[in-house]
Amino acid sequence: MFYLPKRKFVKPWEFGHTKKTRVKGIIILLQKNWSNPALVDCTLNPLINCIAPFENQKEVAEIQSEKKKKRKEMNLNKDSVESLVAQIQGLSGNLSDINHLHNLLKQSEELLHSESTRLVSSLAELDPSIHSLGYLYFLKAILSAPVSKEEANGLLVSIARFINLCVVEQIRLAPEKFIFICRWFKDQVILLEAPIRGVAPILTAVRKLQVSSEQLTTLHPDFLLLCVLAKCYKTGISILEDDIFEVDQPRDFFLYCYYGGMICIGQKQFGKALELLHNVVTAPMSTLSAIAVESYKKYILVSLVHLGQFSASFPKYTSSVAQRNLKTFSQPYLELANSYGTGKISELETFVQTNMEKFESDNNLGLVKQVVSSMYKRNIQRLTQTYLTLSLQDIANTVQLSSSKEAEMHVLQMIEDGEIYATINQKDGMVRFLEDPEQYKTCAMIKHIDSSMKRIMSLSKKLTSMDELMSCDPMYLAKVGRERQRYDYDDFDSVSQRFNI
Repeated sequence: MFYLPKRKFVKPWEFGHTKKTRVKGIIILLQKNWSNPALVDCTLNPLINCIAPFENQKEVAEIQSEKKKKRKEMNLNKDSVESLVAQIQGLSGNLSDINHLHNLLKQSEELLHSESTRLVSSLAELDPSIHSLGYLYFLKAILSAPVSKEEANGLLVSIARFINLCVVEQIRLAPEKFIFICRWFKDQVILLEAPIRGVAPILTAVRKLQVSSEQLTTLHPDFLLLCVLAKCYKTGISILEDDIFEVDQPRDFFLYCYYGGMICIGQKQFGKALELLHNVVTAPMSTLSAIAVESYKKYILVSLVHLGQFSASFPKYTSSVAQRNLKTFSQPYLELANSYGTGKISELETFVQTNMEKFESDNNLGLVKQVVSSMYKRNIQRLTQTYLTLSLQDIANTVQLSSSKEAEMHVLQMIEDGEIYATINQKDGMVRFLEDPEQYKTCAMIKHIDSSMKRIMSLSKKLTSMDELMSCDPMYLAKVGRERQRYDYDDFDSVSQRFNI
């Protein structure tokens, strides 16, 4: 301690918290009170010598304390991850324990993200068929951090195995994490240009995430996209056979119908493709989306291939946004439909050649070529309505084919596809057109009709049930109440009735 004028006792640390501020404060105080410089120097030097060791010791102690604290935190984190693994192993037995584990994992998310680099080795201690929830949280933490290419290849195998073995009840407790992992998996297989690797796992993920076959999950579009890229059209068709009644996000529905339409086009199921694309075009929308525009372009082309015609008018239930804007973005396709309607193959081919780059940039050139090919078929079908027999050469001349051999190939293909019924006499090159041989009395046809009737009845019941639910929905009733008049004419009896009381 030091005795200074006007103050009894002054401790060095009362001048500040650091060495500089303390010394500076003492100097200022000395200069204010003592006018003798020599006295200041003789007082200051011992003071510095006194403060310096004190400061050095304190700083060293603080550094050592900080190091100990960090070391303790590292050990705590290490123990916490290992403890968490043990808790996952012990609490994955029954439902009550799973719920407790879920809360525990939620609280440990920050720890998992901070220790994401160490979690890969911890996955080996967990069984995805038993510890699905813990495995899911670990994977999510690992994938949230940057992953190298080598690590990604190893994780693809682990994720595929996890999707196949995971317990449905556990992953449904954290569906957003499961979706994140599946989408990361999908993006990686596309990045590796191996989409076929993701088809089977994502299909399994869709089935596990679905509460019922009527629900459209957010993974449906991802699965169909992989099927399109891998050209696994038959696998994609299997999921399109389900009737969808529950949709969470409109975008998922749009993509589901768009990719589904592409798969049906690949399988030559143009009727189903037309239905799916029609759903996108006529669906309610507040703003025009690129998905709707691309669907409308394909809708025009599929209509020409499947029906031989296209109507530019929209159904009444189509949104006003779609009716106003879709035609503007699809002008070349509407002109193609007009050219197709003339029935002149030369004009159609000229138009296609003129707009080749546009169709190719839209990835619709293959479908456009099918439109051109379908015109030959339509012209041949028109001949069946006029002639009973006709030579192959006459067919070639009428339909504008280059030779009778080419006409024969078209006729044979149409007979095989069931588009016409005819026989070809190879001797004289004559084609005889026949009536539809189906008598609708075979066992197979009766079975088909019966199954169709049952499906229609089931859909009718479902529609009635949905109508009843909607009619009782408070939000729907409030909206309808605002938009309609207080009383409608139909609310009153047209004929007065008398009641005897």
